[in-house]
Amino acid sequence: MVTESKRLIRPDTATAQTLAPHSRVPVWLIALLKNPVSITGTALVVAFVVVAVFAPLIAPPPIPSEPYQIPREGFLAEPQPPTQGDLMGTTQGQYDIFYGVVWGTRTAFKIGLIVTSLTFLIGGLVGAVSGYIGGWADEIIQRIVEIFLAFPFLLAALTLATILGAKIQNGLITGMIALVVFGWPGYTRLIRGDILAVKNMDYVMAARVVGVPNWQILFRHIIPNSFYSLLVVASLDVGTNVLTFAALSFLGLGTSEGYADWGQLLSYARNWIPTLNTHWWIVVFPGLALLLFVLAFNLIGDAFRDALDPRMSTRV
Repeated sequence: MVTESKRLIRPDTATAQTLAPHSRVPVWLIALLKNPVSITGTALVVAFVVVAVFAPLIAPPPIPSEPYQIPREGFLAEPQPPTQGDLMGTTQGQYDIFYGVVWGTRTAFKIGLIVTSLTFLIGGLVGAVSGYIGGWADEIIQRIVEIFLAFPFLLAALTLATILGAKIQNGLITGMIALVVFGWPGYTRLIRGDILAVKNMDYVMAARVVGVPNWQILFRHIIPNSFYSLLVVASLDVGTNVLTFAALSFLGLGTSEGYADWGQLLSYARNWIPTLNTHWWIVVFPGLALLLFVLAFNLIGDAFRDALDPRMSTRV
């Protein structure tokens, strides 16, 4: 029974040792490196990173002090098709789509990484404390979490963004606050369940017996062995948060007009939906960038989940 249990928990240990007998490379990392899904997602992310890093060279800003302000080719209402000068055409109001897509990559990384990191840290810390302390503190925290989870996420974010009103830093801060406020409870509920399972393990009991302080047990022994599921969800949420923020911008509650944001570019297509057969470029280019960005992190998240979940991973 002991042998079978170990095999279920670490099904790939023998294979990993065969591949790298003298290496300390984690099994899950080996699985990621050999997973075509992970490789594809990583390649897409690297491509977006290259675009974001070299944005000033790919699309030099006309005004260096305002690089995220999309330049305009005029003030005509009708979008203009791609030409040699405008590689991806222009939107309603003649905003340069190519410039918006390139610099919108930086905006996407800002939103995805900052929002996901904050929700991860806030939700993870609150959930860890709730699960470890238990008792009345756990009950209070979980009732608060249930109140937040009762609201549909997108609708709640839209409402809060509307209430906040004034656009801070071209709307970036306003939209991100709305996503963080209603994004952390899911992480809290997830890590709480893992904490409840881990805190009764033998090594935790042994730490208590020898007099290790509770805070040290929590942060040195319990959390490091409980946050893997949070990492999987966080990797998936990077793309989800960018997509949700794009929805806010599309509805006029995200970035301010003319800011390099994919959702903002798509919002300029609202009046031309009946004629998309002739004005296809106003949706295709920013929509494709958004699709590939979300897909990249979803692929990485799925591969990460398979690598860390022994029930789904059958071989390295």
